[in-house]
Amino acid sequence: MADATGILVFGDAPEGQLAATAQELLAAGRALADTLGQELAIGLIGADLADAPQQAIAHGADKAYAVTNPALAGYHPDLYLAAMQSLAVEANPGIILIARNNEGRELAPRMAFRLGVGLAQDCLEVSADASTGRLLANRPVYGGSAIAVIGCTQTPQIAAIRPKTYEPLDADTSRSGQVVAFPVEIDPSAAKTRVVDVVKEEAEGIKLEDARIVVSGGRGLGGPEPFAQLEELAHLLGGAVGASRAAVDSGWVPASYQVGLTGKTITPDLYITVAISGASQHMAGCSGSKAIVAINRDADANIFKEARYGVVGNWETVIPALTETVRELTQS
Repeated sequence: MADATGILVFGDAPEGQLAATAQELLAAGRALADTLGQELAIGLIGADLADAPQQAIAHGADKAYAVTNPALAGYHPDLYLAAMQSLAVEANPGIILIARNNEGRELAPRMAFRLGVGLAQDCLEVSADASTGRLLANRPVYGGSAIAVIGCTQTPQIAAIRPKTYEPLDADTSRSGQVVAFPVEIDPSAAKTRVVDVVKEEAEGIKLEDARIVVSGGRGLGGPEPFAQLEELAHLLGGAVGASRAAVDSGWVPASYQVGLTGKTITPDLYITVAISGASQHMAGCSGSKAIVAINRDADANIFKEARYGVVGNWETVIPALTETVRELTQS
């Protein structure tokens, strides 16, 4: 698009609250905007955004577009895509950032196709060349065993950023910015699919991606029963339970437990892995952990190369002892 300028990020606001992924994108976009000396805008999509546009400005946006239509009350890829395209054409940004969450996996490539440009997928970090205005993106390749730096040659430059790779900026309520109402015309009948039913999975405790402490189990546990012990340890630590893809594929725990390249990305203060070998695909989802503790009977397991602390031994011995020690410390 000719004369394109500025950075535009897309976010949502469930129940009128700025989503965590939107806050992370604003942090990434703010750095780009400061480097390029350009404006940072956010497009918030929904039926009723409440105070979310003002929250976005407090988190770094210069301008917040309230993209609204009653048909956008619930997520639908065709309708959201139409709204995003309308705003992109109107705002004419040089760079577009989209979260690579469940929705973004659908929307980002389709958005790029509609605008006739390429897409930098699954980015861990983005930067810009101030002299050329071109976007540079770091993304994992070869199953996460290497990082490639790629550039975008078309405009707008679009990048899908992996959640939890950017720390949201602290909210500054003194920041000033512009809130722009952007109602969009959407024909609900244009949707190629329809939502037949919505099934919500009941979850108790802390969400895996928000937990400061995570205890994860892998194939070496041998079955679903040992996860009860991991649940007990995680509960004592005030954390959540995760799993490797092998454990999820075996049906031992739900898919919502999966940490890794095709699962969730987590950045806890403490990540305890139990009987996980440390394949690159798993490490891609937890490499942002501040401290990794590995428990594995194989002294040559790759996980020990990534861990700050390691215990070589059978989990059947180590976990009960660790759990009892934690119980004594927390209840004393």
